[in-house]
Amino acid sequence: MDLSALVSLKAHIPEDAMSASLLGTERTGHGARIREDGLIVTIGYVIHEAEQVWITSSDGMTVPGFVVGYDYDSGLGLVKPSMPLLGPVLPFGSGADINVGDHVSVAGSVADAMDAKVVAKQEFAGRWEYLIDEAIFTAPHYESWSGAALISSDNKLCGIGSLVIQGFDVRGMPTTVNMFVPIDLIQPIIEEVCEHGRRLAPPRPWLGMLVQDDHETLMVVGVYPDCPAHKAGLRAGDVILRVDDSPVDGLAQMFRTIWSLGSAGVEIPMSIMRNSKRIDKVVRSADRVSYQRIGTVQ
Repeated sequence: MDLSALVSLKAHIPEDAMSASLLGTERTGHGARIREDGLIVTIGYVIHEAEQVWITSSDGMTVPGFVVGYDYDSGLGLVKPSMPLLGPVLPFGSGADINVGDHVSVAGSVADAMDAKVVAKQEFAGRWEYLIDEAIFTAPHYESWSGAALISSDNKLCGIGSLVIQGFDVRGMPTTVNMFVPIDLIQPIIEEVCEHGRRLAPPRPWLGMLVQDDHETLMVVGVYPDCPAHKAGLRAGDVILRVDDSPVDGLAQMFRTIWSLGSAGVEIPMSIMRNSKRIDKVVRSADRVSYQRIGTVQ
């Protein structure tokens, strides 16, 4: 297996960027070269709102890069080197072709590839208004997961590393696992993202809040300043009861209800509990891109 298609990434994000307080201003991760012109796929949060990106190849050469685009729906991003950084390409596979129990490889670089096993494929909802229908979970966990490549037994790229999760239930045993985003989610729209910096489908409504699901309640744990949720008066500690007069049952169902009401800009009626009192709010959603720094997109 030739892993020299893998690269390391380092990004600097301005302190006043919206994501800086949550993700930091200095971020590192990995990526995989997927096209002969040097195009690299990575997990989007590594390069989100970056004003500087450096790309290091497997042979130790480092060159500046730039953000090509970010697909908020999948959470995957694309970057390219600003000068030639030649090397092989990692061919596409499919997350759909990987099954629970399959043996795979996980790698961020040539030096630290490891064997792993697929322990689950299931829905994943993130508190940052993020949902994918079928994420891929592997164990044992890989320490340098951000943007790491999930590689099938036939040496094809099937996913990109997003998270490490502790206490994940694997056949009744709490296990530390990695979560991978299937490469299938961005493969059909790569040309769109390269040309426009994002997918062309109407953007989902975004509220600008972080919601924690403790399996009993959905609690707002953070609100971005001056974003739709903040403007509507939502704040940390609010418990979300209903969306569009429908009771909420978990993050995934709540997000799907919000997104079903229309594209970015639609009004989202919500009922919350605050200090034991029910309060009704209407949040005018937005396109999250309008609140982000453009960064190094060219």
